[in-house]
Amino acid sequence: MLYHIDGTVTDIEPNLVVLDCGGIGYALNASLNTIAGVRAGERAKLYVYEYIREDAHDLFGFASKEEKRCFEMLIGISGVGPRAAVSILSSNTPGSLALAVLGGDEKALTSAPGIGKKIAQRIILELKDKISRESASADFGGVMPAAVPVAENTAQSDAVAALSVLGYSMPEINAALQKVQADELTAEQLVKAALRAMMQT
Repeated sequence: MLYHIDGTVTDIEPNLVVLDCGGIGYALNASLNTIAGVRAGERAKLYVYEYIREDAHDLFGFASKEEKRCFEMLIGISGVGPRAAVSILSSNTPGSLALAVLGGDEKALTSAPGIGKKIAQRIILELKDKISRESASADFGGVMPAAVPVAENTAQSDAVAALSVLGYSMPEINAALQKVQADELTAEQLVKAALRAMMQT
């Protein structure tokens, strides 16, 4: 099983990146967000998901583990295939997708080409319970400033829930958010800042 491919970018096409690794060119289906982060002729490392069916063996590449995890969650929903998942991740970052689900924001999902209202509603319904369970079990004590009650920190609570559904443990989330100046930041800004902090460790 392939976990990641580290190689030279030889070709970039719409929704496709080709990585040369040891003289073999791997064609990886990718979101626009992932494609925006690579350059032809430069090295890149993409996390890989192998989609194997009787009539297909496709590779999907992701710039981050979070994006790959979101892809896996999306294709686990009835009616959402790999192409639809890539379309959604082209219009949403992992953090903004998790927050869109938390907020029931159908427009954030239907903004992706090929995603209709019914599919958006199904994604929100099936993923919201998972995110809510993560949020309910989270210990916010190490995240919130001592002088501010948890009830007044909806942005922090939503950010913690979104980060937990992206696969981060509470110790990792606590450590990242303690490095962030949380005052007056939105949940999405907190998620982005925390992800940057985690990448630097």
